[in-house]
Amino acid sequence: MNYQTTHQNIDQNTIILPPAMLGMLGGGQLGRFFVIAAHEMGYKVTVLDPDSNSPAGKIADVHICAAFDDKSALLKLANTCEAISTEFENVPADSLSFLAETKPVRPSAYSVAIAQHRVSEKNFLKHAGLPVAPYAVVNEIDDLPSDDSDIYPAILKVARFGYDGKGQARVKNQQEAQSAFLTFEREECVLEKMLKLDYEVSVVLARDVHGNVVTFPTSENSHLNGILDVSIAPARGRDAISHQAQKLAIIVAEKLAYTGVLGVEFFVCNGELLVNEMAPRPHNSGHYTIDACVTSQFEQQVRVMAGLPLGSTRQHSPAVMVNLLGDIWPENLAAPEWQNALNNPQLKMHLYGKHEARPGRKMGHFTVINVSRDEAIKQAMQVRADLNIGD
Repeated sequence: MNYQTTHQNIDQNTIILPPAMLGMLGGGQLGRFFVIAAHEMGYKVTVLDPDSNSPAGKIADVHICAAFDDKSALLKLANTCEAISTEFENVPADSLSFLAETKPVRPSAYSVAIAQHRVSEKNFLKHAGLPVAPYAVVNEIDDLPSDDSDIYPAILKVARFGYDGKGQARVKNQQEAQSAFLTFEREECVLEKMLKLDYEVSVVLARDVHGNVVTFPTSENSHLNGILDVSIAPARGRDAISHQAQKLAIIVAEKLAYTGVLGVEFFVCNGELLVNEMAPRPHNSGHYTIDACVTSQFEQQVRVMAGLPLGSTRQHSPAVMVNLLGDIWPENLAAPEWQNALNNPQLKMHLYGKHEARPGRKMGHFTVINVSRDEAIKQAMQVRADLNIGD
């Protein structure tokens, strides 16, 4: 992996103003929110995504329906857009590097390449001096630690293309780890020690080309079947933990020489923070910023791409975000019963326009905002129960 973070033939200080065209690799819900934010600011957007039904492609000014490594499609994107970003980490880093030869690409191919590969990510964090859980790199079956290792119980994770609990297996011993490794077809993996967690938090930040950084308030997260379920912002727990998480997230961004919006996830174990992973894009746990902050994480993404000053991250209302997965859609594909949710005047509903509901698929989310965090939690949990989430 040898990606340059900048290219000398591009003026990285150029400010791009509306109605310029911005480019987005990826057409999922994160791309959709980006398109909405860009349109509100007066920009046009071209989305490149192979899915003709992609949520972002449906509302973009131009949808290039092609593979992410299609050179002719990438050339069209580069020739018609003033700056380019991505909405998910599994876009080929080579494609970002190719685009960066002629146009500003934020984040860089280098940053994405590290974040999309768990071995590179873990090694980067460790070498940067950041606290991480004990782990072992597994390239061959003989690399799996024996039963007397204190790494068990552990989670075996494929190095690439794993997210939302995919490509992961909990293992109690070497035999189970070997079986999981074979199930993963001997792909390169990371074996991470399972820790008893106090809770989990995340920080979303934005860093511009000049190195200026702003962080959003730390959110407290809980997961269901490996997928983010609920985010509470600001996080409960000690303020010192939330502040330290923001400081560590900034260190991650600075060590990466990162430009763009970045999500950093943390474990809190015995009152101490461990960096879990990072996402080189807006983050699911940052969706609350749409309704509860002066600037959303998606407007921030537009601002970084366009070379504009970073927006205020001030949170004006406590918020609780709840994911809506395809599991709650009836088998006949009719919509869930939204009445109780939409009756709540403090609730903001966001459905992503996906054409098919499937178990585990993120179909939308809602956010409850309130002057009281406790009341926001109470109302969000009631709506969550009404929708039979987690049943």
